[in-house]
Amino acid sequence: MYNIIQMDIINKIRNSIIISVQAMPNEPLYKEECMNAMIKSVLKGGAKALRLAGSRDIKNAKRFSHVPIIGLTKPEVIPKNWQKIVYITPGIKEVSELINAGADIIALDGTSRPRGQDNLRKLIKIIEMNKKISMADISTISEAIAARTLGFDIISTTLSGYTQNSSNNSDEPDFKLLEQAVKILDCPIILEGRIWTPEQVKKAFDIGAHAVVIGSAVTRPQLIVKRFYTQIK
Repeated sequence: MYNIIQMDIINKIRNSIIISVQAMPNEPLYKEECMNAMIKSVLKGGAKALRLAGSRDIKNAKRFSHVPIIGLTKPEVIPKNWQKIVYITPGIKEVSELINAGADIIALDGTSRPRGQDNLRKLIKIIEMNKKISMADISTISEAIAARTLGFDIISTTLSGYTQNSSNNSDEPDFKLLEQAVKILDCPIILEGRIWTPEQVKKAFDIGAHAVVIGSAVTRPQLIVKRFYTQIK
């Protein structure tokens, strides 16, 4: 059962576009002033919430905005076997870091991939005790059902196509997974992953998405340019 603050945040992101503002340490835009500028830019454009990686950017965003923030952690270098392992907010240390930074929603890898001693049930309990909202990044409908059964407050399609169980060569968002989750589960479902056009966002809301997260199409210039070149070849 959500408390008043949690319900307010969930209502704020309803029917909204959430912008994921992230960069890896080896990318030019990772610099603090660059990330701050990008966050301010997407807020000026109308973003109703943010998805941010790491305490630095979460703390900075809290200083100049009041929109809900989805927080997560990632390693400085994505492992070569990324399809096989959990690397998004993997344990207690990372969850605590995000809570202390002020994230409203804590995003965890909610897939069926092997996890260490800090199992999901324990992490959800810590998030719950700190009156935050838990969000499961999943890749399949069976993972979505399992995550909701464990007690996750929100389910997101973030990892569809990025795990061994969901290998996908399509450049389209996973509308099928969204539709299945919306029909089966009794919680907010967020569409994230491979969203490039306003038409795709509209389709997601028509299906019943609670919110839509857009990342690369807005905040990753190198991928935007690469996409143009790929499509004209």
